[in-house]
Amino acid sequence: GSEMCIRDRNYGVTFPMMAKISVKGKDIAPLYKWLTQKSENGVQDAKVGWNFHKFLIDENGKWVASYGSSTNPLSEEIVKWIEK
Repeated sequence: GSEMCIRDRNYGVTFPMMAKISVKGKDIAPLYKWLTQKSENGVQDAKVGWNFHKFLIDENGKWVASYGSSTNPLSEEIVKWIEK
């Protein structure tokens, strides 16, 4: 039915998904400009290499860390930071 088509199109997720945005280049989205440029976030430059790049932002909106695609989201360093 039509519900199956919607689920397939949305990869089976039930939460709202963002529209596709640019993470690099001249039309970079403001969010990724902040995430990737020290001049914006005040902490560090971070280059997005591929899908599933991870950024850690604390409860006050401060940029904390950046992890590339090869870092498992359940890695010890990420889990420890979340659980602290």
